[in-house]
Amino acid sequence: MSFLLLENLVKEFVGRGGEGKVRAVDRANISIEEGEFITLLGPSGCGKTTTLRLIAGFEFPTEGRIVLDGEVINQQPPNQRDMAMVFQSYAIFPHLNVFENIAYGLKIRRLSGDTVKQKVRRVLELTELTGLENRAPNALSGGQQQRVALARALVMEPKVLLMDEPLSNLDAKLREVMRTEIRRIQQTLGITSVYVTHDQLEAMTLSDRIVVMNRGRIEQIGSPPEIYRRPQTTFVADFIGRANFVEATVQSLNGDTVAVAALGQTLTVPQPDRALHAGQNVKLVVRPEAVQVVEQGGQYQGVVRWSSYLGSVVEYDIEVAGQRLSIINADPRHIIIHPPGQEVGLHMLEDCVYILPD
Repeated sequence: MSFLLLENLVKEFVGRGGEGKVRAVDRANISIEEGEFITLLGPSGCGKTTTLRLIAGFEFPTEGRIVLDGEVINQQPPNQRDMAMVFQSYAIFPHLNVFENIAYGLKIRRLSGDTVKQKVRRVLELTELTGLENRAPNALSGGQQQRVALARALVMEPKVLLMDEPLSNLDAKLREVMRTEIRRIQQTLGITSVYVTHDQLEAMTLSDRIVVMNRGRIEQIGSPPEIYRRPQTTFVADFIGRANFVEATVQSLNGDTVAVAALGQTLTVPQPDRALHAGQNVKLVVRPEAVQVVEQGGQYQGVVRWSSYLGSVVEYDIEVAGQRLSIINADPRHIIIHPPGQEVGLHMLEDCVYILPD
């Protein structure tokens, strides 16, 4: 049995002006194992935060069930769900110091002073806040405030830790550091975690599995490599990283591979998890890093339309057979940057090309 189960979950809100209904979450089914880190990922308005609020008890479902450790908790208020939430705004009490902020929930539970001190001391060490116990919130950096919010949630020892875009207010470098810290702490404690973000890199870095949402519906659930390498819909392929979409026609099936005609040439690509037949029109997902710019020869000939040197990589837009392809060249041996208008050869890494399902 799954530790946390969302079963046919629906949430509807009254539309603007009181007319009609808006379905924010549409038949969501998610099975989360104990100790797993799940990320709800998608653009603004896709239903990810509403789903998190349903889990937390801040909203109640219109239909469906939420099951925690075998118990249906649809109508339980938040304080009875044995969960803790880390908010985007941190929600730290400005009039309390670090220790008092972290200990707040424990004191509400009327635990003894020694027990409170012991639990707070442990979580201070875990979040690397030791020595800052007497600091006021306004004397902390953004990263330290985020750690306090995380520590306040962890000290309650919840069954499930919920996080609603907790890193969105930090600068890029600090976000990178805190991603690593959140994952370290989660794995150290083995705590079941549900995380909401619109940042694809964040989701890829943190998650055991990613739930990609769009317009209230779940598009795909899978590990970061599954989501990136084998997207199940055009939306997932386009939203996770970058992708070129190339129209192709199946020529023949050869065991684990498929020969397809694409951009005027024949490619041999991996067989997808569905039946195909010769003459069928399909769409290929070609990631920018799956195309190499070569000095001579190559499967394709193209013309550079745009190029940009970014230090670790060179990015190109290259026109091939009337279609522009986004290409990322990460080979440090290639120090030549091809300017717009130059003709170049291209080599496709065929085993990295994926036939998109219908």
